[in-house]
Amino acid sequence: MAPPEHRLIPRGTANPAHGKAPRRKRRTRGHVIANLSANHVERFVLECGFAAEVTRHDYGVDMMVFFYGTRGGIRDGQVMLQLKATDSVKTIRGGTVVTFNVARADLAYWLDIAQPVILIVYDAAAGKAYWRYVQAGFTNLRGSQLPRGKRRFTVHLPVRNVVGRDAVRQWQRYNDAVVAQQRGKIRHDE
Repeated sequence: MAPPEHRLIPRGTANPAHGKAPRRKRRTRGHVIANLSANHVERFVLECGFAAEVTRHDYGVDMMVFFYGTRGGIRDGQVMLQLKATDSVKTIRGGTVVTFNVARADLAYWLDIAQPVILIVYDAAAGKAYWRYVQAGFTNLRGSQLPRGKRRFTVHLPVRNVVGRDAVRQWQRYNDAVVAQQRGKIRHDE
């Protein structure tokens, strides 16, 4: 057996010879406001009688909203939400539009999803969130048609699009419109 000073010490554990505590992960402001954004949106979804499921792994969609009829029966389809949180939103056009940059890969993915994708930018300082129906904002454009060479794209979110119960009901209407378009057009072949 090697003398104690030559034994390997697993990463992240204190080295008794040096007396230092292990370095631990830290909860950053970014983590806090990301959780606040999910909480903010989920509250309005629940107040409308719908369900919000936070995705376990984030690959461009953070939450899915499922809709229910007046008698509690689940409705077809769902809306996908991508949440972004910041302490300082950037606005243009006299403060009427929030701008947010998104990665090309994310935008390409959202444009190719059949279900409505809603981008939400949460302003942590104001405790307010703004939204944009992504596919409607890039009408008739597929993800593969995005200009090559550009790594980031700016999405404009009208400040009148504030997340609340009315917004959630609007998302339900978007969902219903997409589901209606899909009726009779989908084949499930084996």
